Amino acid sequence: MLSQPARSARALAARLRRAPRALALALADGSQRTQSALATAAMLRRAALAPAALLAACSSAHAPLRVVDDVDLDRYTGKWYEIASYPQRFQRGCVATSATYTRRADGRIDVLNECRNQSLDGELRRAEGVAWIADPGESNAKLLVQFFWPFRGDYWIIELDDDYHYAVIGHPSREYLWILARTPSLEPALYARLLERIEAHGYALEPLERTLQPSGP
Repeated sequence: MLSQPARSARALAARLRRAPRALALALADGSQRTQSALATAAMLRRAALAPAALLAACSSAHAPLRVVDDVDLDRYTGKWYEIASYPQRFQRGCVATSATYTRRADGRIDVLNECRNQSLDGELRRAEGVAWIADPGESNAKLLVQFFWPFRGDYWIIELDDDYHYAVIGHPSREYLWILARTPSLEPALYARLLERIEAHGYALEPLERTLQPSGP
């Protein structure tokens, strides 16, 4: 199914295909119309670029989200602090947010999400779930997470430090985003570099919000 911009681009392309005949008729009708016809030709040359540009924009807007090549899930387990995220309703009011991952004997991963409500000394909120590799034959950087049956969500690791010090979690829709780290804060220069990489993945940076964390580890 074509999006509205794509349909508009196709319609413009169809009109442009009919334009040469109309232009030829105008030129044949007499010299007094020549200037108008040439002006029309110039306009058509400029317009001819529009469909390709518009279709390219439509295509790039839906470019597949890339994930890291490989994840050692045993190294990935442990506690992570949320550094920043796209705000979500299920995390409303959360500060000092963290996630703890524990490998199970069956290969799946227990998930424990915790946060404080409204302030660093607020009430502790917890959510427990389970994660597993979405398609073992494709990539272990694409996981599914489920907190209650039958609902599950994509958990894609799109950036990962070689030393597993930080990670960036995305979603194929690009409507979800989390920056995680092993410590409650990241060096400003490192955070800035991560923002550049996130933007290169096709994410908008404007919705991203920093997460309040305790000052110490």
